[in-house]
Amino acid sequence: MYFYKIIGAIYLLIIAVCCASIERVDDSDLIHILTGEGDVVALFTKGNCAECIEYENVVANIQDDIKQSLGASVVQAHDSNLIHIYDPSREPALLYFRRGIPILYYGAINEDEILQFFSDNREPGVKELSDDNFEHLTQASTGATTGDWFVFFYSAECVLCQRLYAIWESVGGKLKRKINVARMNSLGAGVSTAKRLKIEEAPEFIFLRHGKIYRYSSKEYTPKAFIEFAEAGYLKNTHPENVPQPSSLLDELSIGRVFDYLNSYGTLPLAFMGALIVLFLLFIVKYLFKAPAKKTTTKKDK
Repeated sequence: MYFYKIIGAIYLLIIAVCCASIERVDDSDLIHILTGEGDVVALFTKGNCAECIEYENVVANIQDDIKQSLGASVVQAHDSNLIHIYDPSREPALLYFRRGIPILYYGAINEDEILQFFSDNREPGVKELSDDNFEHLTQASTGATTGDWFVFFYSAECVLCQRLYAIWESVGGKLKRKINVARMNSLGAGVSTAKRLKIEEAPEFIFLRHGKIYRYSSKEYTPKAFIEFAEAGYLKNTHPENVPQPSSLLDELSIGRVFDYLNSYGTLPLAFMGALIVLFLLFIVKYLFKAPAKKTTTKKDK
């Protein structure tokens, strides 16, 4: 009788473990899921990783709560090649994809903290800045009204930048309601602002506070490092730069900027503009040095 009780207990335990396990998917299935319409929470794990097992147990216990509160499906990707796209630091990594926009979980491996973090960040928290709205939103040159800003300058050609999007969303989620976290395309919609702020490469990060620029010079691209810098680490930079004033209309229309604009489209427009300028100068020279016409006079009859 005692033997049958033990067998029954083991059987119930096996059922409980199976029911609590997370659905495992391969990379092709994961891509299909992520390109669908629903939200997804994905746990990336690998073999011989104690922390991965801890994450797996915790997420398995709350997967029903995640589905009910967030309306998101929960999957596990083991030894996935896709982890490189979302987190350079590798497994374990827990990501929440909101209509395709990922945020990397940053916090303790705790059921309540995970649920709270994802519930607080159901919408993307990172603002997208451009040349058109940068000064209006940030008031960077005055530091007067909109608070501090932590800005990530990226470019479409930068592979590392793409891997940092989920991490940067994590930074935005943690600093929400304390610091404005944004990103800006330094070779696209934010090219003029990038030149103004002397952004020379991507990725590059600057912290704007009270009209000053504090540059993030570390190569440690983790939520922890970014958050510590924004909360107090920037103070180690005892000689911050002044934020340059926005360019005037005259600056924007200067010959140098015109040539920069034309140069971005190749050599043919430059050659055409050069020919026009030469013709214009020849016309001016011809006009200035043209011999005055002789006046004809007639003598009056005496």
